[in-house]
Amino acid sequence: MPQLSAHFQARQPSAIRVASIKFAQRQDGARAINVAIGNVSLPLHPAMQARMASLTAPGSPFAEGVVKYTATKGTDEANAAVLRVLESSGLPTKGLYSQITDGGSQAMELIILGVCGPAGADTRPLLLIDAAYTNYRAFAARLGRSTASITRHLDDAGRFTLPSLAEIEAQIEATRPGALVVIPYDNPTGHFYDQEMLEDLARLCVKHDLWMISDEAYRELVFKETEISSIWRISEARVPGITGRRVSIETASKVWNGCGLRIGALVTDNAALHAQAVAENTASLCPNAIGQHLFGALAHEALEDLQGWYAHQRAYYRQMLRGFADELRAALPGAIVSAPEASIYMVVDLRDRVGPGFDALDFALYCAEEGGVETARGLETVLTAPMAGFYAPAEAWRGRTQLRVAFVEPPEEMARVPRLLAALLEKYLARG
Repeated sequence: MPQLSAHFQARQPSAIRVASIKFAQRQDGARAINVAIGNVSLPLHPAMQARMASLTAPGSPFAEGVVKYTATKGTDEANAAVLRVLESSGLPTKGLYSQITDGGSQAMELIILGVCGPAGADTRPLLLIDAAYTNYRAFAARLGRSTASITRHLDDAGRFTLPSLAEIEAQIEATRPGALVVIPYDNPTGHFYDQEMLEDLARLCVKHDLWMISDEAYRELVFKETEISSIWRISEARVPGITGRRVSIETASKVWNGCGLRIGALVTDNAALHAQAVAENTASLCPNAIGQHLFGALAHEALEDLQGWYAHQRAYYRQMLRGFADELRAALPGAIVSAPEASIYMVVDLRDRVGPGFDALDFALYCAEEGGVETARGLETVLTAPMAGFYAPAEAWRGRTQLRVAFVEPPEEMARVPRLLAALLEKYLARG
């Protein structure tokens, strides 16, 4: 038979998908509460729903059943929606260039290609802050780029802390990256980077001539009493030289609940980067035309409406996150539960509850493939994401006792997770 490439032969499913893949192969009728994937189960913004309901109505661009390519950079309306969303968060949009992509994932792939060098003498890796969204490392490997890492730590109180700025700078000097990636409303940890921290990191990017990439998929989902943070709030007055080196990754998936639309955007204040990103993406022709049409509805919404939407989203998640964290600590005494500050995730670390041989990946696969708890609803299990894949290989040991939990199921389903997870862990450990 013809041979698979070495890359394909070595590729394993993403940490956020592996449990779902294994569970789909079960034949025992078990029911799963899936908190492994950030697959939001809330409805779209009403303006987007209205367009979805009228796709073939008179006046719709799809009224005749024709779905044509759009421009590679996306429709004017969809790009206007991206800038309208930024404006609704009180962020300046003058001088920004927007390009619609197939989800935030494609935007990140484009930017990795654009600012990081291939393996070799001039590697210019992508610098991540671990635990980092696992697919960033996978994208870099797919594209022949490398990554470097700064590692933060989860303390016994459930707080993730960054290394000192001196340590971060030492890693920059040692690895000579092309870009630094930050996720101010962090996936997978729920850690929130305030504006002061973003500005400190921005100064390092200017000093060492790096691009600064900010994944702002969860912007506005902060649950502390504080202002939002954003790469677009960093001014020249505060960080001289920052202009022209900034990129944000935008998406319809999280705040707007449109995961399956696969609509994202690459926004930058660098005209040359924008032009070349569009040129590169001509190979992919264009983003999803129907998804752009739905997202484009936001271009016409009042700023006050969009701000009200943010408040509604925050209130929904804030109540569930804090109650869930308390329930999980009660169900799993001794477990470290990360403080839910932002985004829709938290990390559960079982290091003080399990033996040294415990492997969160093996436990997650057990829950997916065979584990279950008999309840009034039948056999139930919980799918989670093991955290080892969110760290660089040399630091993967930090994730061997950690699981990521996503707050994506309805509240009544999320409320079942702590007790189910505790029972599953007890059965798993009893196997010996």
